[in-house]
Amino acid sequence: MQSPDTAPGFHHVAIRAIDFDETIRFYTEGLGFGVRYRFSVPGRIDRAAFLDAGDGRCIEVFGQDSIVQSEGRRRQPHEEPTEGALLHFCLRVTDTPAAYRKALAAGAVSRVEPVIRQLGQDPLVEVHIAFVTGPNGEVIEFLHSDQL
Repeated sequence: MQSPDTAPGFHHVAIRAIDFDETIRFYTEGLGFGVRYRFSVPGRIDRAAFLDAGDGRCIEVFGQDSIVQSEGRRRQPHEEPTEGALLHFCLRVTDTPAAYRKALAAGAVSRVEPVIRQLGQDPLVEVHIAFVTGPNGEVIEFLHSDQL
């Protein structure tokens, strides 16, 4: 039984932007997100924005100097991104190769070119996937599947 105060639903994933304006440009112009709400909290959050995927699910982008709950430690400017508990986030798309090309044109770096994979056995599920790295080191998967 589901409790009304804990109804399931995914709202957002949050990332810290190395370059806030470039990150907003990448997600809006490159991936088609809309800016839903910009905000700041003096002394805590320098700049932030909710970027809507078009279905109410969002990516929350924080400026470099924001003090927010996070996993691990903040990487230093000279360090490569490190792996934490969040491995990647996935965007549902209707055309994986097109989404992948659009992301690359907006400045993403390729990780896995578009490929069709089968998952499991009973039932066998086919997925069309691709992976890129976004402007802050975030790993983004594009997925199309009629079965998932």
